[in-house]
Amino acid sequence: MTSDAGGASVDIEFRSVTKRFGDLTAVNQVSFQVLQGEFLSLLGPSGCGKTTSLRMIAGFEQPDEGQILIGGVDSIGTPPYRRDVNTVFQQYALFPHMTILDNVAYGLKQKRVAKSERYARAREALELVRLTGREKHRPSMLSGGQQQRVALARALVNRPRVLLLDEPLGALDLKLRKEMQIELTRIQQQVGITFIYVTHDQGEALAMSDRIAVMSDGVVEQLDTPAEIYDRPRTAFVADFIGEMNFLEGDVTHAEDGEFDLDTRSGIVVRGRGEATKGRPARVGIRPARLHVVTGSVDGATNTAHAVVETKMYLGDEVQIVAELKGGTRFVIREQRAGTDDLHDAIRPGEPITIQWEPTAPVLLADAPAPNEGGNDD
Repeated sequence: MTSDAGGASVDIEFRSVTKRFGDLTAVNQVSFQVLQGEFLSLLGPSGCGKTTSLRMIAGFEQPDEGQILIGGVDSIGTPPYRRDVNTVFQQYALFPHMTILDNVAYGLKQKRVAKSERYARAREALELVRLTGREKHRPSMLSGGQQQRVALARALVNRPRVLLLDEPLGALDLKLRKEMQIELTRIQQQVGITFIYVTHDQGEALAMSDRIAVMSDGVVEQLDTPAEIYDRPRTAFVADFIGEMNFLEGDVTHAEDGEFDLDTRSGIVVRGRGEATKGRPARVGIRPARLHVVTGSVDGATNTAHAVVETKMYLGDEVQIVAELKGGTRFVIREQRAGTDDLHDAIRPGEPITIQWEPTAPVLLADAPAPNEGGNDD
């Protein structure tokens, strides 16, 4: 087993891994480590390379370049059944003619584990996923969420070093997904096995993961904790993909002592915190919840924008306003209704408003303009 620079044990390591399918490069020179016992999510849109990365760990695909280490040992060329990993798929692939207990014990039977031991371990696995009492049922007698728990127990019963989960909750309805997110987190913490989880659902990744690898076009854009990914995205892609983000760009007119001013050339001056370079173009992102609609007179010119309301929506405890700034940029503002005054209720589409934000709100991004110009709206 290898260790990272901080001394933690590493279960999975990618070293400059590339995978091509004809002219398509699905994974491009990717390097990262997965620490022992952590819950890591591979997050990104369809075609970003996350499932291909998972399949290469499982052994279903082989990289064209680079190394994949499992427990410090290069796994290239090792067939799936000889790897110390197990995979849970979105399709449960349970044997309909077998009991739940026999489904869970099947892998141990293939490994010629003695009958008494394999059934004892299968019952332990069913207890772990809270399906005790269902041992004699057939899969057709269970709900979708219960069938997913059986598939999970079948993978865990083999006691793998790493459990790979390929969008396992995709076939469940929203309520069951939420329940299973809680269950998966509980199970992972209880068994202490390394989980690598593939999803395109940002909320799912943020809620469940110790760390998230955000992928785009075959590369890892950022690998970090959920808080860092959300609060301090490093690229415009990550900022745009995780949650919602409003974008402004311009030239840095002041940069000193970890603070900067950005002139957007449309009358808006953004003052923020970060290591910018004076005289260089830059882009910032601001979360909708960090913006405030101001009524009455406004002091100061920095971190202030004048706009016209396009739409206004009530979202329970929140109110969302989509407004157009001078030059056509659209901003989404989302405020807690309890924190607004009565004048906010009178705001109507077509009316002018003033938007303000704190210097801690802008996130300085490291790359060129994001593909979604002018911010998000729903």
